Amino acid sequence: MKGLVNSVAYADGLRIGEVAIPDISEVLKQPGRFVWVGLHEPDAEMLAEIQQEFSLHDLAIEDAALAHQRPKLERYGESIFVVLRTAHIDSATGGIDYGETHLFVGLNYIVSVRHGGSLPYVEVRSRCEASPPLLAKGPVFVLYSLMDFIVDQYFPLVDTFEDKLAKLEDNIFQQTFTRETTERIYQLKRDLLEVKRAVAPLVDMCNRLVRTDVTLIPEDSRVYFRDVYDHVIRINEMIDNLRELLTAALEANLSLISVSQNEAMKRLAGWAAIIAVPTMIAGIYGMNFKFMPELDWTLGYPLTMTVMVSACAFLYYKFKRSGWL
Repeated sequence: MKGLVNSVAYADGLRIGEVAIPDISEVLKQPGRFVWVGLHEPDAEMLAEIQQEFSLHDLAIEDAALAHQRPKLERYGESIFVVLRTAHIDSATGGIDYGETHLFVGLNYIVSVRHGGSLPYVEVRSRCEASPPLLAKGPVFVLYSLMDFIVDQYFPLVDTFEDKLAKLEDNIFQQTFTRETTERIYQLKRDLLEVKRAVAPLVDMCNRLVRTDVTLIPEDSRVYFRDVYDHVIRINEMIDNLRELLTAALEANLSLISVSQNEAMKRLAGWAAIIAVPTMIAGIYGMNFKFMPELDWTLGYPLTMTVMVSACAFLYYKFKRSGWL
C-alpha cells in the first residue's frame, strides 16, 4: 500500500507508539487515546482501509482521493472534513508550489492526507509532541497546529510578492517602458489571484470553527482557532492591498507609456512644423514660373535662405520654450 507516512497513538499528550493500520480500530476503543495518521498521496487501497478503520464518509473519501478541491469545511455526524490549499516558494525554481491537505477529524482521531507540493508535517508533529499539556487536548489541538502551520506559510509568500512589486515599481518609474514590464504586472496579478482563492475561504472556515455549531471543538480550544482567524484576516488584507497596488502600478505604467508616446508625438509635430517652412518656400520657388519675385535679383537667393533659416530658428525657439522639443 502506498502513501502511509506515520500512524501514531497518543494518550494524555504523550506518544504511545506506532500503530499498524489494521489495529487502529482497537486502539480507538481505549478511553483517553487518539490516533494521528499522516498520509501522502495514498492509493485507493490505502484510503479504503483508512475509511474502514475510522468509519469515514464515502463523499469525504472521494474528495480526498480525487483532490483538486476548493478549501472547505464539512460536517459528517460527529466528525468534520477540512480541505486546505497549501502554498510555498520552491527554492529550486523560485515559483509557487501549490498543494492540498485534507483533514479528517473526529473525537479520537485525525487523519491528514497531503497532495501535490505540500510541505511535510514532521515539524508540526514534533512541535505538538514537545507540548504534552496542549497535545492532551486531543485531535482538536492537532487540527489547530496543522492549520496554523499552513496559514503561516502564506506570510513569506506574500513578502515575496511585495519584493516583486517593489522591483516592478522601480522598473516603471526609473527605467525605459517595455512590454515586458506590463506582462510581469499581469502575471503577478494572476499569481496573487490564485493565492487569494486559496486564502479567502479560510475566513469562513475559521469563523465556523470558533462558533458553537461545530460541537467537536471544545470551548477552551476555540481561542486557538481565533488566533488562526486573525492570521488569515491579516493575510487577506495584505493580499487585497497588494492587488490594489498592482492595479495602481498597471494604471501608472499605462499612463506613463501614454505620456511618453505623447511626448514623442509632440517632438515629431514640432520638427514637422519647422521643416514645413523651408519646404513651403522651396516648393513655391520650385514651380518654374517665369515671373516670380526676386528671381533676377542678386540678393534673392541669400534673402530667401535667410528667411527660411530665421523662420526655422524662431519656431525651434518657441517649441523649445514650450517644452515640445
